[in-house]
Amino acid sequence: MTAHSPYVRWFNELRLADVPEVGGKNASLGELYSALAKEGIRVPNGFALTAQAYREALTAAHAWHELRVLLTGFDHRDVTMLAERARKARAVVYRATGNTGLREHIRAAYHALEREYGRNVAVAVRSSATAEDLPTASFAGQHESYLNVRGQAAVVEACRQCFASIFTDRAIVYRIDNGFDHFKVALSVGVMKMVRSDRAASGVIFTLDTESGFRDVVFITGSYGLGEDIVQGNVDPDEFYVHKPTFRAGHRAVLSRALGGKEMQLVFARGRGDKRTRNRPTGPAQRSRFCLTDPEVLELADYAIRIEDHYSHLAGHPTPMDIEWAKDGEDGRLYIVQARPETVASQRTADSFETFALEGEGKVLVSGRAVGEKIAAGTVRVIADKAGLAAFRPGEVLVAETTTPDWEPVMKTAGAIVTDRGGRTCHAAIVARELGVPAVVGADGATTALKTGAAVTVNCAEGEVGRVYDGKLPFTATRVPLGTVPRPKTHIMVNLGNPELAFHTAMLPNDGVGLARMEFIIEEHIGVHPMALAAPDKVASAKERRAIVRLTRNYARPADFFVERLAEGVGTIAAAFWPKPVIVRLSDFKTNEYANLLGGAGFEPKEANPMLGFRGAARYAHPAYAAGFALECAALRRVRDDIGLTNLKIMVPFCRRVAEGKAVIAEMAKHGLVRGKNGLEIYVMCEIPNNVIAIDQFAELFDGFSIGSNDLTQLTLGVDRDSAIVAFDFDERDPGMLQMLRLAVEGARRNRRHVGICGEAPANYPEIARFLAHLGIDSISVNPASLLRTMTVVHDAEEAAAKARAAE
Repeated sequence: MTAHSPYVRWFNELRLADVPEVGGKNASLGELYSALAKEGIRVPNGFALTAQAYREALTAAHAWHELRVLLTGFDHRDVTMLAERARKARAVVYRATGNTGLREHIRAAYHALEREYGRNVAVAVRSSATAEDLPTASFAGQHESYLNVRGQAAVVEACRQCFASIFTDRAIVYRIDNGFDHFKVALSVGVMKMVRSDRAASGVIFTLDTESGFRDVVFITGSYGLGEDIVQGNVDPDEFYVHKPTFRAGHRAVLSRALGGKEMQLVFARGRGDKRTRNRPTGPAQRSRFCLTDPEVLELADYAIRIEDHYSHLAGHPTPMDIEWAKDGEDGRLYIVQARPETVASQRTADSFETFALEGEGKVLVSGRAVGEKIAAGTVRVIADKAGLAAFRPGEVLVAETTTPDWEPVMKTAGAIVTDRGGRTCHAAIVARELGVPAVVGADGATTALKTGAAVTVNCAEGEVGRVYDGKLPFTATRVPLGTVPRPKTHIMVNLGNPELAFHTAMLPNDGVGLARMEFIIEEHIGVHPMALAAPDKVASAKERRAIVRLTRNYARPADFFVERLAEGVGTIAAAFWPKPVIVRLSDFKTNEYANLLGGAGFEPKEANPMLGFRGAARYAHPAYAAGFALECAALRRVRDDIGLTNLKIMVPFCRRVAEGKAVIAEMAKHGLVRGKNGLEIYVMCEIPNNVIAIDQFAELFDGFSIGSNDLTQLTLGVDRDSAIVAFDFDERDPGMLQMLRLAVEGARRNRRHVGICGEAPANYPEIARFLAHLGIDSISVNPASLLRTMTVVHDAEEAAAKARAAE
């Protein structure tokens, strides 16, 4: 390395405290290289040109007055004037930084890098502002970067272009909007050895969930080639989650995976000149498989957790991180190439909770990945390129193939954003999240299907999938101050089936999950009958067999597809609420519902009354479904044993007789789910009158009961809950039903077993919630939308009961 210079600082000389000298990005690289590289976290070497070099170059060129004239007293919202002033300002800086002394410093430092990595080594040249990567301002994408730069002359030129990019249109607007003085912010330039991810893969890591702000996961995105395609939204990347608490406890397992389209990859261009990189299409074989193996995901998660711990220690408080990674195609190793504090999701206040709900129905025009958990309605404006931005009006729905940092002044005024391409860490998603604007990214065909002037509703409030509806549909937005929600002694839990809503829901006040519906995960995330995967050769339809082969092509056995996808869905819910209890109900489809799954028709009998037929506990040990049940057990065992989510409890539905319960428990034990082992508790649904009548005997087999008020009401009153003509007779408030609820609660308490209710009766009828609270039920589980209201009702009931006892 060269001797210490006021203009050049090597990464091993830098720490976070050097932000005033080299900017946030370079100071962070120095911190990574100096403090963490020796602990096994790989960081490429490099050097920084200091802010002093920038300032002294402008002073020597007498450039400050000219810049002040250009950047003072104009309307930055005038896009044309902004572009002209910014162009002239960049030219001033470019000329000033071309002096002989600075050129020699750059050449000497690059030559030292050549001695370490080889002659003509390729480098990345990146800008680093002295106000950059602060907890309150990201400056993401405001300044320029140049990749695959080789040779002394090219490196000098790239550094000058980086210095000049302090006055890009977008950087000027960003500083004005965020209250930064143009002349108090200086630019440093980082020069770092390129990682050959053009021959492998790269991506972004967040040490929280970017949508909900949930902090107990590492969220990793990745695609083939250089990482700019992910940031710019040119590709739909692969996504992975790892659960931090169980990882820290020694469990090494990926929580969930989502295969992205990875439509193209950014690679080095051949030859010389300004075109240093180019995009090429990704082949079908690469697109159909993940860009990272599970061990690589876990290695990156380990890096991310250690980086977060290090930065949190330095800051004195938890500091979620935004990290860039790259895999070198030549040595096969993973590298960290940037780390900064995350500045959007981690900054949200937790003093209130806002929920959105669509009230109307409409035609879905396009769908993609949801960003923002909100709903907005407005008029479409399709923008083909930067030139079209002048026509955009505030409040319109911005629709584009993708977005770039140059578009940000207009994006700030959009009611919603929709893009053809991109994943949840692309430019459009990052900006929309920072602005609090709902966005649907990766909505293939949006620029064709959505027409300028058309009214649409953008819905990002229903999980991972965002939808754009035709017309302006009614919706509600509710903000609840969390400090005003009373917490009753009775545990108030949630019913949940959709893993995509788990992180968001877990941040509401709650006492865990009283009912995790396995059938939702099977239907929405698997779509294939378990027996068709356990015995694919028995699927009669050739068309369905081909469809199953396509779905399971990346798995050693079709059954592995079912086990992995079910474990991911259940595991995500258990991870979201860890360490609170999560009670998952074994599959409770009726035969007609099972038959509708891919490959299912040939495995299911045709029944006149499926509601009372081959369902629930009757299936699990039966030869007609035993192989499918083995797959359910394998998935649950993976969640508890491999991922380490021992807060997961298992519940058996529709168990008619005690003997049937014994058979199911024995079948579960045969597949490694032994009651009591590793703290496993097995519950049973209390939804058949016989469960209440024989509750003492059932209590000998099971650790707890969950009252299913829908089926229990149906079977107690003899009313088909699906028949409109007798619907008036279906009423959980009937005196006979209240007596049945009383017997169930008292019987469970008599046997010292947990008892809860997971039907919607307490949410629909506050008087039932009060009745159950008076009985001393342990938990009431309702849908998320009813959670806060139920807490209030039960708290008031407990207060009233306490006053009544005191009066006695």
